Amino acid sequence: MESEKFWVQQKIGIQKEILPFEWIFYTFKNWKWSFDNKIKFFPVETSKIQKIAKKFYNTWRDIKIKKVVINCCVGESSDRLTNAARVLDNLARQTPVFSKSKLTIRSWGIRRNEKIACHYTLRGKKAYILLERGLKAKGFELNQKNFSDTGNFGFGINEHIDLGVNFDTSTGIFGMDFFIVLGRAGERNLRRKRRRSKIGKTHKIKKIDAIWWFQKFYGEVIGAFDI
Repeated sequence: MESEKFWVQQKIGIQKEILPFEWIFYTFKNWKWSFDNKIKFFPVETSKIQKIAKKFYNTWRDIKIKKVVINCCVGESSDRLTNAARVLDNLARQTPVFSKSKLTIRSWGIRRNEKIACHYTLRGKKAYILLERGLKAKGFELNQKNFSDTGNFGFGINEHIDLGVNFDTSTGIFGMDFFIVLGRAGERNLRRKRRRSKIGKTHKIKKIDAIWWFQKFYGEVIGAFDI
């Protein structure tokens, strides 16, 4: 039937007819090859194809957000640090933790073990909500340099009022950094206390996996084809 045919259209404009099983192979097993060659896929969804795709779909390979860390560094232990902690507290209704300096830098006016920043870790629904608000402030657009080789990514904002928080003259304006850690099911085997084991290389999240996940659910990545 014509509705059950799949076509691979290259950048030049040449079309090639492939079987449904081959399309499943290209999209699920070899999609990095399509990124490198800039090939676009135009599938036609049918009930038969959906059954084939469901057979090869593996929920254990789903990429999820493990945690989101929001850090606000002030550089001094004064009222500005207290105001920054108040901003983070109002942002997610969670008490932040203060970070201390490891070194003494006289030119910066920082002493060792002095509180200079505050942060907290978000999981669950709070992590998804704050991440979406942070990406909205960035226009849902990141650079491929924001992604690490281990599949995590981060970005920063200059003003916390871009997250939808009302401006308070007594508090001021603070910038903050977002760090997002991605993971798959089964990664706990690497870090658990008892019966620790290894996971396969293909199960670990790479940089291109994180970029693909971000483009699928959130927005665009500048320079994605330059990896």
